[in-house]
Amino acid sequence: MPTFLRSFWSFVPVLASLGLLLLATSSQAQVASLFAPSGTLRASINLGNPILANKNESGKPVGVSVDLATELAKRLGLPLELVVFDSAGKSVEALSQDKADIGFFAVDPVRGKDIAFTAPYVLIEGSYLVRQDSALTRNEEVDRAGTRIAVGKGSAYDLFLTRDIKSAQILRAPTSPTTVDFFLTQKLDVAAGVKQQLEMDAKRLPNLRLLPGRFMVIEQAMGLPKTRNAEARIYLQRFVEEMKSSGFVDNALKKHQIEGAVLAPPVPVKP
Repeated sequence: MPTFLRSFWSFVPVLASLGLLLLATSSQAQVASLFAPSGTLRASINLGNPILANKNESGKPVGVSVDLATELAKRLGLPLELVVFDSAGKSVEALSQDKADIGFFAVDPVRGKDIAFTAPYVLIEGSYLVRQDSALTRNEEVDRAGTRIAVGKGSAYDLFLTRDIKSAQILRAPTSPTTVDFFLTQKLDVAAGVKQQLEMDAKRLPNLRLLPGRFMVIEQAMGLPKTRNAEARIYLQRFVEEMKSSGFVDNALKKHQIEGAVLAPPVPVKP
């Protein structure tokens, strides 16, 4: 074989590899543009749920949701912008008003009108808190005429209780973290929220106790606006399932010392 032909064929594997690399880069860029048309992945972060995110000593947002957003941005090859809110309601509004590209929410049919959810990545419990001298001892006793329940406005617990409560009265605190203080200042009967947050408040304040068990299981998932392309939705679904199966979510829960949350079971991704 002539020398020039041998030289040409020796470069074929290199050219093929380069072509695959360019194809992969092009494909990544296309998917990234579906997620973030602005060129920056804007992640809506809710500090109202301490299981998802909180602030460290320097005031920087940290937590499982921040870790997931960071990893997704890395895979898409995009810069990340954290759009931080103090309540779930504001975090949801950010997506519906195109002020964020992805977010971390409790799955709920009301929110599902504007948000395409993945399967959940963690499951957490919603609990009731009462005063130590309250006559209430079981969750089933809460929904009675004359009982007044404090809940964070727009939270998953607010949405659930609005559908589920038939006789008790629901009063809404500005945010989930302020629910117990609102419950005390307004002299209400019950506070509803994330079990972990209520446990923290029960330690912080005297003469409070949680009712045993839970009144709901909360499925925490990732979501993006329903206006985004179906390809982006499937990519995000697969991303969440990989983060669960690889141990990423479980390790993040341990790293941030999160209790009261369990890894959600795997869910097949449907095209």
